[in-house]
Formats: sequence, structure tokens, C-alpha cells
Amino acid sequence: MALIVAYSLRNLLARRLTAALTAGGMALVVFVFAAILMLAEGIQRALVDSGSPENAIVLRKGSNSEVQSPVAAAEAAIVESLPGIASGPDGAPLAARELVVLIQLPKRHAEGTANVTLRGISERSLLLRPQVRLASGRMPQPGLPEIVVGEGVSRRFAGAGLHEELAFANRSWRVVGLLEAGNTAFDSEIWADRDLLLQAFRRRAYSSVLLRLADPGRLEELRERLEGDPRLSLEVKREIDYYRDQSEATATFLRILGRALAGIFSVGAVVGAMITLYAAVAHRTAEIGILRALGFSRGVILSAFLVEALFLGLAGGLAGLLLAAGLEAVTVSTTNFQTFSEVVFRFRLSPAIALQAVGFALLMGLAGGLLPALRAARMDLLAALGRS
Repeated sequence: MALIVAYSLRNLLARRLTAALTAGGMALVVFVFAAILMLAEGIQRALVDSGSPENAIVLRKGSNSEVQSPVAAAEAAIVESLPGIASGPDGAPLAARELVVLIQLPKRHAEGTANVTLRGISERSLLLRPQVRLASGRMPQPGLPEIVVGEGVSRRFAGAGLHEELAFANRSWRVVGLLEAGNTAFDSEIWADRDLLLQAFRRRAYSSVLLRLADPGRLEELRERLEGDPRLSLEVKREIDYYRDQSEATATFLRILGRALAGIFSVGAVVGAMITLYAAVAHRTAEIGILRALGFSRGVILSAFLVEALFLGLAGGLAGLLLAAGLEAVTVSTTNFQTFSEVVFRFRLSPAIALQAVGFALLMGLAGGLLPALRAARMDLLAALGRS
């Protein structure tokens, strides 16, 4: 086997230019494939990391998101009285009633508008989300038209910078603080006083109740109490599971798109590899004849050309993956299909994506090298020697 590997490498090095061009074509396909999977991973990581396994979120039964979920004040009060909720520093239940609505804002550096999530918070909202911190400025004061915005919103939307003003709900809102949320979904949100937002949007119900579990392992007990109460039509989810569900539709779409595009582009790369290896077979006809005369079997000849094809695929895969890894420094935005709001996130390269990309490149190399390798292995010995 070592002899086959050495022979294949020597032949690739003898044809550096054609080998590099073939591997380069595969690298571009792998780059597209890995980049789109990294997009899907990025949005999923941004949303899943927004949740905490210690928190639970209560929504209207059957609601897909907070935007679609009305929770009446009386229902929220019953939820907060249930056992199993952790207590805050003041001894009261560590729970926050929140309102979530979508607003449209003009983009800062481009034409058009996009939906942005506006969250009405209480004094416990920040305490329930330790991954979110105030990067600069201060939190909004109750009763005043003040907002804090995620850093992603601040960069992308006009009027969302610190000390600037945004207009929505028939009034102006002053930006008094910036939130740093560690590339989670909260980087793409605006927070304001909940009670003031209820008045501004003429809402009579909250969107959700976020609470801290006294024992994260006893969520099922809380679910049984809540869903078994005839006064309520609510459901409870672990917060991390809720955000995972939020990302599923967009992430699945991106993964399907990535594989479809890679499948289409890979045809060209496979044909390129096939042409390269057919040319190698034609150029080395006499050499193949000599190897057969020296006692090398058809299987060895087949293996040598397949190993050569796999090396081309491996080189292209690693090059494409290296290019894709540079995208981790890039911040992009897309629409969350569950809420139809814009989410800012980064490309994320995971070990699973790296393995898929390299495996896909090896598969392209194998597909491109199989027919030329079979031709080389089936070559007639006398005919091959006759060309020497």
C-alpha cells in the first residue's frame, strides 16, 4: 500500500499544474458546500445559545413563537404562583412577563427595511439572561420612551446608535444603552419598558412568561401542573428547546440549499477530475504496460489511480475548508422563518461540517477517478507495451 501511495503522489507532482487546477475546482465546490452549512450552523448556534437550560418559557398552547402568543395577565399571575419556580433575591418568584412585537426599521447602509424584534421587558428580564450584559449606557427607565438595542441592531439600522432616536408606535424612542449578547439572538433585539409598550401598541396581553426553574431536572412536574390547570391554555418549554425549534426551519432550508448547490457544482468538478485522470492514463499507457509486465495486477493498477483521485479530492477538500474557515470572522444577517424577523449571526465551522466537507471532496475525487482507473486496469498488456 505504501508503494501505491508513493507512486500516486509522484505522478501528481509530475503534473503539478493540471493537478492544482483540478483540486482548485473541487476546492471551490467544497467552499460553497461548507459555507452554506456554516450559515445554517451559525443561525442555529445563535438561537440555541440564546436559551438557558435553567429557564423555561410559557406560551399560548399551539403558538410557534412569542410573536403569536397572547398570555393574559390573569394567566401570567397563575403561572407565577406555581411551585417549582426559583426565588429571586427579594424572595419573589424569578419570573418575567414579556411582550414581543415586530417593527420595521430602515437599514443604515442599504435601501429598504427589515423586521426587528422589539421586546418589552421587566426588571427581572436581564437577571434571567446572564449571557446578556449592558455594553454601554444604561437600561431604560420605567414609563419613559427609552430603549436599549443589541449591537447587531445598532450596526445595521439607521437611528439605532447610542443616543440616537427611533420612531415607532407613533412616538420617538431614545437609545440609552447597547446590549452585548455574545452573538446570540438578543444581539438582534430592541428592549423597552414592557408596560409602556403595552400602552403604545394597545395590547392587553403579554407574549410569554420567562421563569427560572428551582430544579432544572423537574420541568415535567411544572408542565403537568400548568397543562393540567383547567383555567389555562398554555404550554411550557425549556428555553433552550424553544430557541432550537425557532432555528430549525431556517437551518434546514439552508442545509438543503447547500447540498443542492454543491451537488450541481460538483458535476463540473467531477468531470474535471475525470478529464485529468483520463489524460494521465493516456500519457502513461506504456508505463502501465511495463508495470503489468513486471507482475503488478489489475487490482494494483486500479488502486493506484483511485488513490491518485482521492489525493486530488483530499487536496481540494482541505483547500476549500481552509477558505471557508476564514468566513468565521464575517457577520451576516438573514430572516428567521419562524418569526420573520432579521437575525444577525456569524458563520460557524463545526467538526461535523469539516468532516462532511472533506468526505464530500473525497467522494468527488472517487467519482472522477473511477472510470479512468477502470480503463487503466483493463488495458491490454500487449497493446500497452506496443506503445512503448
